[in-house]
Amino acid sequence: MTSLDLAGRTALVTGASRGIGKAIAAELLRRGANIAITGRKTEPLEATALELAENAGQAGVVALPGNTGDPESRHGIVAATLDRFGSLDILINNTGINPVYGPLVDADLAGVAKIFDVNVVAALGYVQEVHKTWMGEHGGSIVNIASVAGLRSSGVISAYGASKAALIRLTEELAWQLGPTVRVNAVAPGVVKTKFAEALYANNETQAAQAYPMKRLGTPDDVARAVAFLVSDDASWITGETLRVDGGLLATGGL
Repeated sequence: MTSLDLAGRTALVTGASRGIGKAIAAELLRRGANIAITGRKTEPLEATALELAENAGQAGVVALPGNTGDPESRHGIVAATLDRFGSLDILINNTGINPVYGPLVDADLAGVAKIFDVNVVAALGYVQEVHKTWMGEHGGSIVNIASVAGLRSSGVISAYGASKAALIRLTEELAWQLGPTVRVNAVAPGVVKTKFAEALYANNETQAAQAYPMKRLGTPDDVARAVAFLVSDDASWITGETLRVDGGLLATGGL
């Protein structure tokens, strides 16, 4: 049985209508936190909120549609979370995009700029909002969802990987700037079975899994449990860390 170690706290999870974000929201909810979830598409976001609410217990769930890349949207979502729950103790920067594949020398620069704007700049924008409105005075915990592609070159999702490398460095910078009251960590998953990553394994999942010592791909719940640990009091002396959740992939020296 999961302990209610996050009871009384409020978490904002971006990009949470499906996949890893949805799993993180569900895990934090199981641990007693109030949950605000964001996403661009209203209908799937509200459907996810209804599904989560069925297991909410004493906690609450609210869907706040919005565009992570838009400063006014970020401001409104943070304000609405505080208005609904009265605190904002946990931020999970999960939103990520990857419209650019292949060699960087041939990459569309507008697409690369968009990747960095959403995956890095918008994440920092959310940190600024929550710090200004709540965490600067009350403290809290932030987890950025990075990727093993930010730790090792892939050659395939190179623009995405470069953005996640920047997010990892951003995590480290924020950790020492915001301590001791705000902890900032990152999680770097390998390939996780989600719609977002489907192109990386859809043709032959068995073959894709052979690169992993655990001989399977990740699940959203694998990442969610790691995130829940990092935002809990059990991780109270961990900040600036990037936790690999990759089935041992980078231990093999490859990607």
